[in-house]
Amino acid sequence: MDVDPDREDLFNEVYDREHVPSLTQVPGVSSIARYERGELTMSIGGEVRRIESAAPRYYAVYGLRGPEVLTGDAWARPVELGRWPSEVRPFTRNRQHILLRRLPSQRA
Repeated sequence: MDVDPDREDLFNEVYDREHVPSLTQVPGVSSIARYERGELTMSIGGEVRRIESAAPRYYAVYGLRGPEVLTGDAWARPVELGRWPSEVRPFTRNRQHILLRRLPSQRA
């Protein structure tokens, strides 16, 4: 997701000190990692290119026992705790939620 620039410090504080600690207590949540998108330059087809993106700036990757964790009461309660719902969420945009499943190993 992206966040309004004037709320960025609050966003990071609340995410790290309130949101993540609450969600790590949810049964079935094994890990939470946060990332910030960086500028990307890479070689493609023999040419070094700067890759432009409209992708969100901030990401959180949640390790879950299964997708059912996201629909239970144990998840629903902490996502509405603290300052997140009133002081942070309204100032976020470009929110994207996707479910990724690990592929089985292709080793012989």
